[in-house]
Amino acid sequence: MLSEVVHIPQPNQAGTRPTIAALHAVTKLFGTVRALEHIDFSIHPGELVALLGPNGAGKTTAVKLLLGLLSPTSGQVRVFGGDPRDPRTRVRTGAMLQTAKVPETLRVREHIDLFSSYYPAPLPLAQTLAIAGLETIKDRKFGDLSGGQKQRVLLALAICGNPDLLFLDEPTVGMDVEARRALWEQIRNLVARGKTVLLTTHYLHEADALADRVIVINKGSIIAEGTPTQIKAQTSGRRIRCVTTLPLDLIRRINGVLDVRQDREAVEIQAAQAESVLRGLLLQDPNVSGIEVTSAGLEDAFMALTRGSNQKPEEPR
Repeated sequence: MLSEVVHIPQPNQAGTRPTIAALHAVTKLFGTVRALEHIDFSIHPGELVALLGPNGAGKTTAVKLLLGLLSPTSGQVRVFGGDPRDPRTRVRTGAMLQTAKVPETLRVREHIDLFSSYYPAPLPLAQTLAIAGLETIKDRKFGDLSGGQKQRVLLALAICGNPDLLFLDEPTVGMDVEARRALWEQIRNLVARGKTVLLTTHYLHEADALADRVIVINKGSIIAEGTPTQIKAQTSGRRIRCVTTLPLDLIRRINGVLDVRQDREAVEIQAAQAESVLRGLLLQDPNVSGIEVTSAGLEDAFMALTRGSNQKPEEPR
């Protein structure tokens, strides 16, 4: 069984590296709903940090606190060393939020021109359009765009001010595979240019592909933090796929099994160590077949960490 909290030591802890943004002992209440409870984390320059968690875990609340859209019930929020509500701080941040309301009748380039005017040193329009892949639709009205195209416009509005800190909330929702991977490359380019990014996503493979560090939050508390590789190594072990006649309840009782589920004609087993689980399988079902053993992914780690939690009500948005 996994411990309640996974602590993964980092070679450089907060306090020895500059900090761009941080929550210090933050608790946030909405009436009787405790959205966050005594949260501590920091984001360092040039990092891409993925904040992961089930719906209602507290991710949106944490992002809104860092953007100055909410105030903590207790604790301290700091961005660039100051209050996130300070105008001098806000012109150094950009945000792509799913809750953003964008006028449908303005054209893409008009939206970008308007948002760029809020910043002291925005990117040139052509550069913003290129980064977001909007050159061919710059004269179209926002209301006429597809879901994926609207996502790219929201990204353009987040980056047009040339911010040092970028918040990306589910940036690739509604995109096809090709568009999603193209956006990944643009996000990597932003980080390579020295930008700092906080990413929230439900696509676990997206966090695995992009993040330098992952923070997993559940029921208002941080339950794991580390690089994607560290979290996978600590919580996921190996994935075994095979065809067996054994019932799932019996497989779960094999020593070393973390989780098991039916997948069409086969079963998928998440195991701490593949070898001991395979021995147990073969002892109980000598006719087991189609055995495949692979390294488990970040999605497996996420499911293992959050398994069995009674989710609280959806956090206010």
